[in-house]
Amino acid sequence: MNLRNVVIGMLFITVIAPIALYTDRFAAFAPSSSRIDFFEDVTSFTVPADSRRLNVLPQESSTVFKEPIGVVYTTNSTQEEVVASSDDGIIQDSIAAAADSQSQAVREHKSRVLSATEERVQSQTDAVIRRVTDSVSAQQESRSDGTDAASNSMDPKSLASNVVTQLASQDPFERKPGAKPYKASGKDHPKAKVGKQTDQNAMSDIRVRQLRDQLIRAKVYLSLPATKNNQHYTRELRLRIKEVARVLGEATRDSELPKNANEKLRAMEQSLTKGKQIQDDCAMWVKKLRAMLHSTEEQLRVHKKQTMFLTQLTAKTLPKGLHCLPLRLTTEYYLLNTSQQQFPNPEKLEDPLLYHYALFSDNVLAAAVVLNSTITHAKVKYSLEPSKHVFHIVTDRLNYAAMRMWFLVNPPGKATVQVQNIEEFTWLNASYSPVLKQLGSPSMIDYYFRSHRTSSDSNLKYRNPKYLSILNHLRFYLPEIFPKLNKVLFVDDDIVVQKDLAALWFLDLKGNVNGAVETCGESFHRFDRYLNFSNPLISKTFDPHACGWAYGMNIFDLDQWRRQNITQVYHKWQKLNHDRTLWKLGTLPPGLITFWKQTYPLERSWHVLGLGYNPSVNQKEIERAAVIHYNGNMKPWLEIGLPKYRGYWAKYVDYEHPYLRECNINP
Repeated sequence: MNLRNVVIGMLFITVIAPIALYTDRFAAFAPSSSRIDFFEDVTSFTVPADSRRLNVLPQESSTVFKEPIGVVYTTNSTQEEVVASSDDGIIQDSIAAAADSQSQAVREHKSRVLSATEERVQSQTDAVIRRVTDSVSAQQESRSDGTDAASNSMDPKSLASNVVTQLASQDPFERKPGAKPYKASGKDHPKAKVGKQTDQNAMSDIRVRQLRDQLIRAKVYLSLPATKNNQHYTRELRLRIKEVARVLGEATRDSELPKNANEKLRAMEQSLTKGKQIQDDCAMWVKKLRAMLHSTEEQLRVHKKQTMFLTQLTAKTLPKGLHCLPLRLTTEYYLLNTSQQQFPNPEKLEDPLLYHYALFSDNVLAAAVVLNSTITHAKVKYSLEPSKHVFHIVTDRLNYAAMRMWFLVNPPGKATVQVQNIEEFTWLNASYSPVLKQLGSPSMIDYYFRSHRTSSDSNLKYRNPKYLSILNHLRFYLPEIFPKLNKVLFVDDDIVVQKDLAALWFLDLKGNVNGAVETCGESFHRFDRYLNFSNPLISKTFDPHACGWAYGMNIFDLDQWRRQNITQVYHKWQKLNHDRTLWKLGTLPPGLITFWKQTYPLERSWHVLGLGYNPSVNQKEIERAAVIHYNGNMKPWLEIGLPKYRGYWAKYVDYEHPYLRECNINP
């Protein structure tokens, strides 16, 4: 019995134990349940379909992806060898635990890889679907033959095949080197080009705007109580403001900033970040910003008012050079003897067969430009010769000698010139002219010169001193000034002549008195702009929508003027407007009334206006115009004149003339 037990024990040790031992070792090579679960999860991984844009395709509940080809994890074979060769149970257990943790880490890594891959595949799928559906909608919109929508749309199966084809042509897990994203075929849309240009322009000054924003924020911080209580931060912020302001200067583009601009920008941003941490009251922020906005708007309003006032003041002020010129000419004139002070050809002054111009001005240089430009463009076709042109200049007492001296020294070719002093018109007095009586009245003087103007008109242009000058109203007395003439071309001193004007004397005015260019192309150039239609005298007589016209270049039929007694019509309305209730000051409103239904419209190419206030006058219209007019405050002889138009005027001025050089008059 004992022998049998010993034999059985030996058999167990030598046969059964090794079998059991190696059976456990082979079990280590079998895939764990966790790995099996992992592969099952991958093969059954689903991506929900996007049904928002696939409204024309057959819907599926989900899109199934197979396991991607490629290595997403590796098994360390050396560990298995260690397990197979080890007979120690403790080592076996520790290695098994390590293998489990390794497989868990690999499974997490694989999950992250698949998640990122899923997002990229989904975005590419959406892009392909969007392109197909957009192309279909574009095709449907391009068809306008009114056919049935079903016939215009594409077959859903063909759409689905297009989607599948484009998806299949893309590698969902790998992007080839150098591959470019999808770009729509055809040229870029014009709006897209404009957007690109706008973005480029915006990028050119992005740092400038950042610096300006930082200055505003810093000023807000300085005004808050929390900042004021922190003296150290206040000093730092003030220093940063000075640095940024010095760097910014007058720059409008990033290219104009100094090299240390980025450094100052970062330093200021750090200081502002500290300030943000200090502040704890957002309501105070809002309150300060609103106060700054209100203050800025108020400053803007004040600056606009000051700009308007200074512009009007500049327009009324005579430049130093133009003040010097008449003084210099007057001195030279009185050094001449009596015979040298006379103009030639006095017999032509009253010849009705010649071409007569009327110019009322106290500006010597402006009058010279009018005469020079007119004679320069006088052609033989109508004028026969420049000697047929006669210029009648009327000026005031202060500029009479200077005006005569200039044209005695600088005669305009063979043309005849006459210079008269308004003081010589003894018939023009307050008893005859209502406007003279009104201009000298205390109420008119008080309107211009009183210091308190709270109740007066706020529009400064109505207080221009030129309205106090009778020279401005002489245009209503042409038959009295030229009793033996039958036609006169009236011109202002702020025009430039670019073509021969002699054809105007051959123009048939159809029985009208005034030939002028209408200005009703804009709504504000109609009668209701100039006249007070709330007054019954105006509303019953005139049409508020009637077209206005312009002074500056007008051909007047003096025979018709006398026949219809136009001057008396003017006097009648001037008396009715003694309190300025029918219209404000100026000569255009009474001109519209006086020549109501007595104006013949000329072609617009005869007279182009706006060069004294409008920087957007059409260039082609300027070039085609016979006369260009610098009406407005920005006269070409002033510093505020528009530079783009000054050349048309300046080319008729000889800046090398000794008198101009002595008075420092330069272009």
